[in-house]
Amino acid sequence: MNEELILLKRRTARLSVVSNTSLVIFKLLVSWQTGAVSILSEAAHSAVDLLAALIAWAAVRKSDLPPDEKHAYGHGKIENLSGAIEAVLIVVAAVGIVWEAAQKLNQQHMPEDLELGIAVMALSIAVNWLVSGKLMNVAKATGSQALEADALHLRADIWTSVGVLAGLGLIYWTGLPWLDPAIALVVAVIVFRAGWKLTKNSFAELTDISLPAEEEERIAALVQTHPEVLSLHRLRTRRSGSYRLLDMHVVLGKDLPLENAHTICDQLEAELKEAFAPCDVVIHMEPCTVATEEFACAGCTQCERR
Repeated sequence: MNEELILLKRRTARLSVVSNTSLVIFKLLVSWQTGAVSILSEAAHSAVDLLAALIAWAAVRKSDLPPDEKHAYGHGKIENLSGAIEAVLIVVAAVGIVWEAAQKLNQQHMPEDLELGIAVMALSIAVNWLVSGKLMNVAKATGSQALEADALHLRADIWTSVGVLAGLGLIYWTGLPWLDPAIALVVAVIVFRAGWKLTKNSFAELTDISLPAEEEERIAALVQTHPEVLSLHRLRTRRSGSYRLLDMHVVLGKDLPLENAHTICDQLEAELKEAFAPCDVVIHMEPCTVATEEFACAGCTQCERR
């Protein structure tokens, strides 16, 4: 990955830290002023987002370090690990929100200064909308799982904030205090769902799940555009942070000079790295011992048995 993209990832991660820090402070102050448990639950959610942003920021800085003697494949798995940690934190936050809401569900405490609460929730929605959009765009451009996880956190926060905002409006117009902890419980369900989904995705990456089938099909199609490539098999793919790791066996004509075969593989590697950047490619060459000028690959299974 080039230096410009690395710096972009780091700046975006810092932006998330700054925005989440500001929102946590505002929400805590307003929840203390109003006594609204739904705003307190949102402050807890934003605190988890802040911790996730800090983890993402640290992971982005570490994962982009070049390979060394002890990490020949680089440090990309740090991003995957950070995603798993963030997922656990989200689930813990959801449980905490449920506990706090359950304590106040039977209480008849009417939140005060609801206008202030409504204002801070509207501000939270606007800030998170802008920051999550920036995070997701950079995540797609760089393939960063840490930034993508951070963006998903903030998008979940947007919907919970919308729910709290609507709930505060209902409390303001109806005067029913039980709506406050009830809304907090709804927020907890949304937060838990986001945490569970991220947990599954993170552990899939940590256990080296293959790239999506459509990506593998594109990889195979690109390789097979070269007329010298008679067959492609044993394609294996996985992710390590922002990087795709690809290895494959390609079958070339047995009479093809080694220098020419090496040139073809260099071309394939360059094209794959351009099409699926950032990625690392390992190509194993095999000679075809079956095909001749009169006999092509159609119907042959010799390569599949290797």
